[in-house]
Amino acid sequence: MKYIFLPFYWLYQYLIAWPLLLLLTAFTAFFTICTVHWRNAEFVHKEQQFWSRSFFWLMFLPVSVDGIEHIKPGQSYVFVANHQSMFDVWLVYGWLPVIFKWLMKAELRKVPFIGSGCKAAGHIFVDRRNAKAALESIKEVEKQLTNGVSTVIFPEGTRSLNGEVGRFKRGAFQIALDLGLPVIPLSLDGCYEVLPKGKPFVHRHPVHMHIGEPIDLKQFTDPNEAIEAVRNAVINGRLKS
Repeated sequence: MKYIFLPFYWLYQYLIAWPLLLLLTAFTAFFTICTVHWRNAEFVHKEQQFWSRSFFWLMFLPVSVDGIEHIKPGQSYVFVANHQSMFDVWLVYGWLPVIFKWLMKAELRKVPFIGSGCKAAGHIFVDRRNAKAALESIKEVEKQLTNGVSTVIFPEGTRSLNGEVGRFKRGAFQIALDLGLPVIPLSLDGCYEVLPKGKPFVHRHPVHMHIGEPIDLKQFTDPNEAIEAVRNAVINGRLKS
């Protein structure tokens, strides 16, 4: 039966869901730009959460989250997540209950609505082709991590081609070490099945986010050991979904 209705679901996506989401994206970008002086206010965060959750509501995708109790109010964190799909961004933005700043690739600055909205929200663009500029971006995000404001980073650097967790780069961990902040692993599952990289249609599939326990990197003497410990926590968290 599901195969009979599949073409109708695809038509619905492009005739109804995506046009509505495009309008919501434009409105959210405009709203974020207009409220730039209150970028860390709760009412701004709530509107951005509504925008993100709309991608799941309009695509009829069930979402579940566990581990929220691991987040201490008022504490800043470096959240580290695996990256499977574009829907990872909306899952984290929609259901992570903290004010945070993305560390995101510089190419997104040129995307209509997204680039201007993210700049107004205080998210940081990283030019991965320029080591000096990338270092300046890390310093910029470090300035914002106070009073409970956190950052979320995809340390793989790009979306997975097969849904598996790839090698982690060091940037997120350097921020945590520089500021003495705990790292919280985010294990995202199901988004790869919803929309793999390069595919044109969304597929209905449940998605889950597991928020792991904070990890203090000072317990590790070897930076590579710390990175691998966090990566393993992300992988193991996916098994709990």
